[in-house]
Amino acid sequence: MARKKSPGDGDDGMPDPDGGDAPDLPEAPFVDDGPSLFGEAEVAPPGKVADSGYVVLARKYRPETFKDLIGQEAMVTTLRNAFAADRIAQGYMLTGVRGVGKTTTARILARALNYVKDGLPDRPTVEMDGYGAHCVAIIQSRHPDVIEIDAASNTGVDNVREIIESARYRPMSARYKVFIIDEVHMLSKGAFNALLKTLEEPPPHVKFIFATTEVRKVPVTVLSRCQRFDLRRVEVPVLANHFRRIAGSEGATVEDDAVMLIARSIRRSRWARAR
Repeated sequence: MARKKSPGDGDDGMPDPDGGDAPDLPEAPFVDDGPSLFGEAEVAPPGKVADSGYVVLARKYRPETFKDLIGQEAMVTTLRNAFAADRIAQGYMLTGVRGVGKTTTARILARALNYVKDGLPDRPTVEMDGYGAHCVAIIQSRHPDVIEIDAASNTGVDNVREIIESARYRPMSARYKVFIIDEVHMLSKGAFNALLKTLEEPPPHVKFIFATTEVRKVPVTVLSRCQRFDLRRVEVPVLANHFRRIAGSEGATVEDDAVMLIARSIRRSRWARAR
């Protein structure tokens, strides 16, 4: 039995893909879904609050430069002199109690090592005036040449072998490929031994930054190949002034007794964890 020809069929009786009397479908509106294979969505600079979100104060006022660090003047002065003399260590060991700012300092140091900005010499610097080419990505932990590793969950030799293999290749865009290894004391003895050779004679484009709360558990052979900085607990008056500045920036009013109470309680809690 022959098929009845419909208005949208061609001369051969089959549906005509080019239109006919078929109804036109409305064009779907374009929606920007953010990052794609061909680029990333625009990211708000650190410290800025997006229109549709809220940034907690700990992140909003997280230090981004060495000038923002409080209570660590000795470390900043040492790094400034070392950078000026072009005596940059192949590895850095940051020690201190929990919450003192080791990871934040490591990111700032990685930013200083890779600071690039038009009109400035092509060399690491402690004096960072505004955001450079790599700063935003480093601060937000998404730069391909600054690799952050949690040693508490990557303790084995195989994990360190991946680091050694990656260290062989030059950075994609930055000056140095920087490995930030947090809680480095959690690495196994075999992992430390595997890392030692690369730490002792790293490629010229590689820098290591270690952070630990248990520096006595780090082998002496590793410590002796790093420039060590013991991050100090911030004094109560310095903490109190810092809190007053934050409160003023937020348009809040706070009593001096309340600020001092908060500063003393924070220092006591960190001291208790350190013992």
